[in-house]
Amino acid sequence: MLYAIVSDIHANLAAFEAVLDDIGDSVERTWCLGDLVGYGPDPNECVDLARQRDIICVVGNHDKACLGGLDLIEFNPDARRACRWTMEQLTPENWTFLDNLSEKIVLAEFTLVHGSPRAPVWEYITQPEAAYENMAAFDTRVCLVGHTHVPLAFYLPESARACERRWLSGVGPLDLNAGRWILNPGSVGQPRDGDPAASYMILDDDAMTVEVHRVPYPVEKTQQRMEQAGLPGNLILRLSFGW
Repeated sequence: MLYAIVSDIHANLAAFEAVLDDIGDSVERTWCLGDLVGYGPDPNECVDLARQRDIICVVGNHDKACLGGLDLIEFNPDARRACRWTMEQLTPENWTFLDNLSEKIVLAEFTLVHGSPRAPVWEYITQPEAAYENMAAFDTRVCLVGHTHVPLAFYLPESARACERRWLSGVGPLDLNAGRWILNPGSVGQPRDGDPAASYMILDDDAMTVEVHRVPYPVEKTQQRMEQAGLPGNLILRLSFGW
């Protein structure tokens, strides 16, 4: 069966809608690796859409922070300001939905977390060394992570003592049949790999392959909504450049 893997929507409704339109009816289910909210202008609309589509979600650090579950001192000033704004916007229903999300979900051969299997909410996996250290923290063949906003794969061959890092955008399907993997689909709402197009992943659990897809969306629509909300200028500008 086919599954869509999304992450780091960050209240960017225009990007989220574009990705869901691109996915269409082609998949059995959509899985979200956290951070539905934070940074962007449409937190309630994005949570509503995830609820309506019955998307399986884990909690991200911004989701927790916007509920008061993390100390905002750990965030940069722009992120803190966006979190405080989001706190004031969330409806009671969406607050409850986010508050009930798990930090880790295991589905057959796949472990879903936001940051890393050993620190599900906060740790970034950007280097092969950190990926290797995290391999002992999950039991499935594959762990799906978000948080970095960059589509990446880390591969551990059988009996190896080091992971290989692979960039995923534009490389075609990736075969997962050998070894163990940590996979990141990139970000729907705030890509950081130099490409402003929304990023997501299609997983085929029969063939055991994944492929990253990029979807252009009306960035200026989100930027206009952010300006109207009074959100920080740096958060608005970065969407144009994918950083």
